[in-house]
Amino acid sequence: MKLLVKKLRPEAVLPRFAHTDDSGMDVCACEERVLAPGERAKIPLGLAFQPPPGTEIQLRPRSGLAIKHGISMVNTPATIDEGYRGEVCAILINHGGEPFRVEVGMRVAQIVVCPVLRPEVVEADELSDTSRGAGGFGSTGVRGAPVE
Repeated sequence: MKLLVKKLRPEAVLPRFAHTDDSGMDVCACEERVLAPGERAKIPLGLAFQPPPGTEIQLRPRSGLAIKHGISMVNTPATIDEGYRGEVCAILINHGGEPFRVEVGMRVAQIVVCPVLRPEVVEADELSDTSRGAGGFGSTGVRGAPVE
């Protein structure tokens, strides 16, 4: 399987796996920007992708930036559809208490190539019963084992 990647800017860095058994490839910022606490910004990656047929690319935050600086992504995971060919950007947010400097070449997010199912949508009058039913939004509690 091949992921075709086009560099749109000279400073763009091709995605790469940090370790051979990683599921995500790091992607880097193409513009410098300071994010104030609470600020969000679109950070260009300087790349366009052609995902393999039947896949999407998910753009996700990096855990090191999250724990060390409070940097995450507003829409996570972000979906890059198979047919999109424009520049991919990461929408970063600073949840930390200090300004954070994004530098050109800094690894700011990661991409994961994922299969996509395209089911036929069928309207139904009834759905099957389950033990959970319509329980959601905290219905299993927050401590210990799930409520039975």
